[in-house]
Amino acid sequence: MAHSLYEWLWHHEFWLPPGITWEDMQESEDVHYPQPRDLLLSIPFALILVVIRRVFERTIALPLSSKLGVKDKQRPKAQPNPVLETFYTTCCKSPGEGELLGLAKQCDLPLRKVERWFRRRRNTDRPSLSKKFCEACWRFTFYISSFITGLAVLYDKPWLWDHRECWTGYPQQPLQSSLFWYYLLELSFYWSLVFTLPFDVKRKDFKEQIVHHAATIFLISFSYCANYIRIGTLVLIIHDASDCFLEPTKIFNYMKWKKTCDSLFMIFSAVFLISRLVVFPYTVLYNTYYYSMEIFQPFFGYYFVNALLIILQLLHVFWSCLIIHMVYMFILRGTMEKDMRSDTEESDKDEEKEKIREKEKNGITYFSNVTSNSYIQRNGSEPLNNRTHLTNGHVKER
Repeated sequence: MAHSLYEWLWHHEFWLPPGITWEDMQESEDVHYPQPRDLLLSIPFALILVVIRRVFERTIALPLSSKLGVKDKQRPKAQPNPVLETFYTTCCKSPGEGELLGLAKQCDLPLRKVERWFRRRRNTDRPSLSKKFCEACWRFTFYISSFITGLAVLYDKPWLWDHRECWTGYPQQPLQSSLFWYYLLELSFYWSLVFTLPFDVKRKDFKEQIVHHAATIFLISFSYCANYIRIGTLVLIIHDASDCFLEPTKIFNYMKWKKTCDSLFMIFSAVFLISRLVVFPYTVLYNTYYYSMEIFQPFFGYYFVNALLIILQLLHVFWSCLIIHMVYMFILRGTMEKDMRSDTEESDKDEEKEKIREKEKNGITYFSNVTSNSYIQRNGSEPLNNRTHLTNGHVKER
């Protein structure tokens, strides 16, 4: 059964163009082709990257954040309450009004205190500013290293300048060692992102990030097995180009360097929109959809790799809409809006509003002395502290 499934999975009609079989892809001493078993190396390499990341964040990024003035916001902690904690961890983190009323009765607490407890408890689970800073530093370090590596590997490759060269001699294109290590580095990094996904900062596009990582891993793995190495390297370097500007934008935002952050954001927006909406469709999508047809007829691998590339492009469009909206708000306001993908921390201003409502309910209103006196004097009356009300409604001057 397993042997039959293995033979079906690796049938040459799925992976190779018509007329080409695995026998035509036999290696020799001088010629090496991609082997599916090579991809297994990405798992231990991904674990090594996770370890390197932890060491980097603790020994370099975290001390750097304190030196650059990145301070975590002091958040009031929720008071220990076993009933509310059990409901929070097992049922729901944002209960509805009916559930809040039931919990308030069960704990014998006012409704507003229960609401405040859940608000503070949710804020406790949100990542700190230093955690966001460390994560951005790690990703920036990797993206800039990967981008420089990609340029060093591809600058003398003909398909970087003439995209039709991606299909010259396909699929019998020997695998160079530099391309192998570049591919392995990128695949290992995306596996490491999957491994650390539960611990990383969760943003509003969390589901889209999962789809992106899955599509990227499938695309890299399939393109390696089917020897789409040349087109795959173009996809990788295009993605790294804009990511090199995204992470430093976040870093300077956490440092409160607004002008530098705004400038980098505009550069990132331009690079992202051009690379993902112009360069990627022409260099990759048009290349794989039309240019490849000059070499071979469509087969399963042709449709599958194009489907994965279209998924990536749809994600590009999704993120481009968010970026265009942020650019629009930047033009209107003159400063960058908070990242729309970030999870908004619930402010204790809600608690202040609650206190004001309680004071108003008790008939207590606070005004400053300056405001009170100026208002009274504008109406031609004397200050209230110089007049005494009698029980018969008359006023006696002090």
